[in-house]
Amino acid sequence: MIELNHVTKMYGNVVGVNDLTLTIDTGAYGLIGPNGSGKTTLINLLIGHLQPTLGSVRLFDSVPADDRRLLRRIGLCPASDVLYPNVSALEWVTYQVRLHGMERRHCTSRAEAALETVGMTSSMRRPMGTYSLGMRQRTKIAQAIAHEPDLLILDEPYNGLDPVGRNDMTRLLKKWTRNGRGLIFASHVLQEIESVTSSFLLIHGGRLLASGTADEIESLLADAPQEICLVGADAGRLIHRLADVDWVDAMEWNQGKSELRVSLREPLAFYECIAKWIHDDGLGTMQLRTPDGNLEAVFDSLLRRHRGESS
Repeated sequence: MIELNHVTKMYGNVVGVNDLTLTIDTGAYGLIGPNGSGKTTLINLLIGHLQPTLGSVRLFDSVPADDRRLLRRIGLCPASDVLYPNVSALEWVTYQVRLHGMERRHCTSRAEAALETVGMTSSMRRPMGTYSLGMRQRTKIAQAIAHEPDLLILDEPYNGLDPVGRNDMTRLLKKWTRNGRGLIFASHVLQEIESVTSSFLLIHGGRLLASGTADEIESLLADAPQEICLVGADAGRLIHRLADVDWVDAMEWNQGKSELRVSLREPLAFYECIAKWIHDDGLGTMQLRTPDGNLEAVFDSLLRRHRGESS
């Protein structure tokens, strides 16, 4: 679906994205990164609005900037707001479908179907100037899907949606991916990504730090420094054991909570020892809390490693 080969985009002396190399098949991917990380630049490269300063971009085996026919296969929901106050959602979405080259007689029915999908049927003939932010967001999604593209690219699609709208959006995107279509879903809110797909692309400072599922990346980080927490009445009795090894950086015992926090330089060494220590010392049952494998934990671990904080 997408192939990037050493792609760099410069804005004068400022790096937008830096030496991105990536090949991904059709599927659903969360594009994760903080504001200013390069997500929007990457999206604009994929749709051909920008050309790389160095390297090459291919989408469905074509160059986006050279083959405008690719736009027919892409549905884009930008982060920026869209508001033509005196135009109805039906008129606007119909016009957008027409721009994709659809026959005029099919455009209105496509627009109506898309607006129904996003829950805008009852309001689609009202001027968009009367819409709330959430309604405008639903309308943007409708224009992105109305021409039935092969790849849907969403930049912060949950912006402005209330809890009901967020739930509807999640169900829509899950159904979209189940139908075998491509999805690139850019967000800096990790829970939004996790509700739709477990596959992600982590971008920071214009660089791709990781790609894959949360479990795959977590397995790569299994022996990276991390903090664990032992909870139980006997947790404090492990302090003498941990004090005798050289792969513990710090410990903190909270007697009121019966909680022992341990910063580990070599977590795998700890996991190999803990069961034996509990058995040999006759300790009672305790709870072991570790990084939970969700995207937020993975994201934080990768950023620490990128900044050199784990070395």
